[in-house]
Amino acid sequence: MDIKAIKEYLGVDWLAVQNQISSSLKSDIGLLNATNDSILAHSGKQLRPMLALLMAKACSGGSVSDAAIKYAAASELLHNATLLHDDVADDSDKRRGVPTIMSLMGPAVSVLVGDYWLVKAMELILDVSDDSAKVMRIYAKTLSDLAEGEMLQLQKAQKGDTDERDYLRIIYNKTASLFEASCVSAAISADASEEMVKAAKDYAVALGIAFQIKDDILDYVGTDAVGKPLGADILEQKITMPLLGAMANAGSQKEQEVRTKIYDIVSHPEYRDEIVQFVKDNGGLEYAVSRLNSYVESAVGALNMFPASVAKDSLVELAHFTADRVM
Repeated sequence: MDIKAIKEYLGVDWLAVQNQISSSLKSDIGLLNATNDSILAHSGKQLRPMLALLMAKACSGGSVSDAAIKYAAASELLHNATLLHDDVADDSDKRRGVPTIMSLMGPAVSVLVGDYWLVKAMELILDVSDDSAKVMRIYAKTLSDLAEGEMLQLQKAQKGDTDERDYLRIIYNKTASLFEASCVSAAISADASEEMVKAAKDYAVALGIAFQIKDDILDYVGTDAVGKPLGADILEQKITMPLLGAMANAGSQKEQEVRTKIYDIVSHPEYRDEIVQFVKDNGGLEYAVSRLNSYVESAVGALNMFPASVAKDSLVELAHFTADRVM
C-alpha cells in the first residue's frame, strides 16, 4: 500500500479533513484567501493528518469521530504555520520546489499568515467539547518544543559542538513532537486505553525521529526532487546524523578538524563539498541508515499491541515508507 492507496482507504474521512482545513481558513479578505489557496495547492504528503486518521482507526476498531477529523486537520494547519515561520527564520526562497510566501510577499506576510493558520488550528481543537483542554495542552507543549528546538539548534550551530544527544533532542523537538501530538490526540479522540495512548506516542516519536534522520541523509545524497541543494545543512552549520557518524568513525583528531571547518563555513563555503565527501568516505551515511532503521523498527514494534487491521498495516507501511522515500 502506497501513500495514494492509504488516502483512498481513508476515503470520506480523508475528504472530511481536507474540507475541514479549507473551511477553517476561509476569510472575507481576498488576498488572504488567495494566499491560503496557494499554500494548499502545494501541501505535500500531509503525513500528520494521515497518521492521525490511521491511529484513530487503529485505536477504535475502524471508526473515526468528528473530534478525530478536527484534530487531524489541526495537525496540518499547525504544521504549515510552523513552515511559514521557518521560511522567515531560514530566509528560504523555495519549499517543495515552489517559491515560498516569504519570497513572493515578504517576511511580514509569511509570519502573519502563519499566525492565522496557527490560530485556526487552535480553534479547531477548542471546537471539541470532551477532551479539548487535554489536547490543547499537548499542542501547547509541541509549540514550546518547536521553539526550544530551534533555539537549541541555533545555539549549537554557533558553537559547533552538537553531539548525538543534542541532535536527537533537536529533531524530537522540531519534528517528532508534532508527530506525537497528531497520534496521541487521535488516540484520545478514540477513547483509547492508557496502554494504547502510550503505544501511539512511542510509535509517533520513533517515526518522527526516523523521518528527520532520513531528511538529513537526503541532504548528502538527495536529488533535485528534495527541493534544496546538496549540503544545505552544512552551510547552515547543522551537524546531523550522517556527519556525527562519520566523525565518530574518523577519530577525535579528524573530528576536531571537521568541527572547526563547520564553525568557519560561513566565511569558507567551499568547505561544504569537502565535508560532504568526508561523510561519504567515512561511513557516515551507513551509520545514519543504521540509526534510521533502528527507529523504524521501534515504531513498528510499538504497534504490536494493536489488533490486526488495515489501519495498523498502513501505519507499518508509513514507517517503512519513511526509510525508503527519496524526497
